[in-house]
Amino acid sequence: MNNSPEKPVVVSKKILVPFILVTSLFALWGFANAVTDPMVQAFKKVLELSNSQAAWVQMAFYGGYFCMALPAAMFMRKYSYKTGILIGIGLYAVGALLFYPAAITEQFWFFCLGLYVLTFGLAFLETAANPYILAMGDKRTATQRLNLAQAFNPIGLIAGLFVAQQFVLKNLQSDDIADFSALEEASKVLIRTSDLLVIRNPYVILGLVLLGIFVLFVMNKMPQSKDEGAMPSIGKTFGILLKNKKYALGVLAQIVYVGAQIMCWTYIYQYAEAIQISAVTAGYYQMAAFILFTVGRAIGTYLLRFTSAGKLLMLFSLFAIACAAGVMFIEGVLGLYFLVAISFFMSLMFPTIYGIALEDLTEEQSKVGSAGLIMAIVGGALMPKAQGMIIDYGGNGVADLQILGVAEVNFSFILPLFCFIYIAWYGRHIFKHHEVKTVTTSL
Repeated sequence: MNNSPEKPVVVSKKILVPFILVTSLFALWGFANAVTDPMVQAFKKVLELSNSQAAWVQMAFYGGYFCMALPAAMFMRKYSYKTGILIGIGLYAVGALLFYPAAITEQFWFFCLGLYVLTFGLAFLETAANPYILAMGDKRTATQRLNLAQAFNPIGLIAGLFVAQQFVLKNLQSDDIADFSALEEASKVLIRTSDLLVIRNPYVILGLVLLGIFVLFVMNKMPQSKDEGAMPSIGKTFGILLKNKKYALGVLAQIVYVGAQIMCWTYIYQYAEAIQISAVTAGYYQMAAFILFTVGRAIGTYLLRFTSAGKLLMLFSLFAIACAAGVMFIEGVLGLYFLVAISFFMSLMFPTIYGIALEDLTEEQSKVGSAGLIMAIVGGALMPKAQGMIIDYGGNGVADLQILGVAEVNFSFILPLFCFIYIAWYGRHIFKHHEVKTVTTSL
C-alpha cells in the first residue's frame, strides 16, 4: 500500500486555458523590454544624445513601473485580477500608440512619455499576472508554476529583439554614418525624420495588436481568486510585509536584479562599440544572450524539481559574478562572450526571487507584496543611468579613458557585479535560514 502523499499538480486542467492566456502576458512585456533596449543606442545617435541622456529611455520605461505598481495593487484590492489585466493591456496599447504623435513632433520627451504610459500598463499586468499565476494551484508548486509562466517571457524578448534588429536598427540611416553630428543640418533633419518614423512603426503596430488581445481577454471567463473576510488597510499590510525578512530582503534583491539585467542588456551595444562592432552585429550578440536566457529559464525551472530555490539562486548568482568579472577585466570579443553568458545565469533570478518573497503570504498580502516587487523594477531606471554616467566620465564616447587598467565601459560593469553579489547572499540567506529550517522541521 502506497501511503506517500499525492504529488501536487503544477497546472490543473480546469484552469489550463486561463493559465495560457495569462502566461501570454509574460511574452508581451518581454517584447516591450527587448524592443526598447536597443532604442537607447538608436536615440543616442539620431538625436545626438550622450550616454546618460539616452538612458532617460530606461528611466522613463522602468520609472513607469515604480510609479504605477502601488496604484495597481490598490486597484486590485477592490477589483479582480482580470480587471487589472484589462486596464494594463489598455494602458500598454495607449503608450505604444503615443509613438505616432511623438514621431511627428520629433521630441525626445514625447517618446519617453509614450514609454512611461506604456509601462503604467506593464505595471498593472505584472502586478496582476505574477500573483495570479502563484494563486492558480497548490502553494507547494507556486514558485515552479511562476517559473513555468516566466519561461515564456524570453520568447517575447527574442521576438522584440528580432523586430528591433530587423525592422529598426537595420533601417536606421544614421547608423550607417560614422560621424552623424558632422553632417550639415539639412541632411541631419531629413535623416532624423526618417529614422524616427522607423523607430515609431513597431510600437504603433504593437498598440494595434494589443487592442485585439484586449478583446480576447474580455471574451474569456477567468477564474476568481479572492480571500475571505475583511481586508486590512494597505498600510497595515505593508507593515506586516516589512517585518517579513524574506519579503523585505527579496524586494531589495529584485531591485538589484532588474538593475543588473537592464544594464547587461542595454550596454551590450556600447561594449560592442568599444571593440569596433556595429549596432546591428551587437544585436546578434544580444539575440544570443536572449536565447541563453530562454534555455537557462527552462533548465532552471527543471532543476527546481530537485533542489531548493534559494540554493539554486545562490549558485546561478555565483556564476553570474564570475561572468561579470570577465566582462570587466577581459577586453575584446572574449569579454563580450562573458557578457552574453551572464544572461543564462540571470534567467532564474526574477521569478525565483518573486516566488520566494511571496511564499506563505495570504492573497491579500500577495497583492500588496506584488506591488512592492514590481516597484522594485525601478532598479532598471536608476542603475543604467548610473552606468551611463560612468561611461560618460571621460567623454561621450565609450572608451575615452581607462579605470583600473580597462576602458570605462568595461569598468562600468562593476555595478552588475555588485548586484549579483547581493543576490548570491540573498539566495544563501534563504537556503540557510528558511529552506534548511523547513526541511529539518518536516523531518
